[in-house]
Amino acid sequence: MKPDLYTVILAGLVHATLQLGVGTLLLLYHASLGKHVRRKTRELVTNYILGNGFLTALAVAGAGFIIYIVCQRPMNPAMLTIVVGVLVGLAVSVWAFYYRMGKSTELWLPKSIANFINRRAKLSDSNTEAFSLGMLACFAEFPFTLILILVTANSILALPQALQILAIAIYALLSVLPLAIMRIVVRKGQTVVDIQRWRIKNKNFIRVISGIGFMVLAGFLLVFKILGA
Repeated sequence: MKPDLYTVILAGLVHATLQLGVGTLLLLYHASLGKHVRRKTRELVTNYILGNGFLTALAVAGAGFIIYIVCQRPMNPAMLTIVVGVLVGLAVSVWAFYYRMGKSTELWLPKSIANFINRRAKLSDSNTEAFSLGMLACFAEFPFTLILILVTANSILALPQALQILAIAIYALLSVLPLAIMRIVVRKGQTVVDIQRWRIKNKNFIRVISGIGFMVLAGFLLVFKILGA
């Protein structure tokens, strides 16, 4: 059981290193603080985080259902070998082009999608819109997170039923941990500008750590789930 639970935790931590959710939350903060009192902004941010975590948990549960329907059990070593290959490919992709060139934190997203998310952040004036924005940010990151969700769902299927719901919650909470930390930091007095400066200064470090996380997860699956099968 332990390798499967560790896989869920590791995948959740790798998910947490990705930056689209953080970047979108900064856009929401920037737009909301200029229009609303701080209490309203906090409500919008809370609902954004809930929306992001909700879709993440829903995706994990859905992926687990699909795996069970197709395989009737967790994936076999041959299928996991393909998953490992995808993880390695994503690690290289994170290092190569997750961030665009230049002294900014602009991400890989096509300009049309980035502009759409920016507009939605500016127009999010209600809790429902903020919740939807959180789901949108989660969905837009799927090219990089879907394999993590698949790995997590596969590992959860190998856990006892009593732990499966808990494991989904653990993954979802880890995935939104940076968002929750940002909310606390802003409430303690840090500004959006301070956070953005920190992101620009440390973006290469974050990129390296994220890529390493994908590689470590691939190695973990190789050692414990494929070679150890």
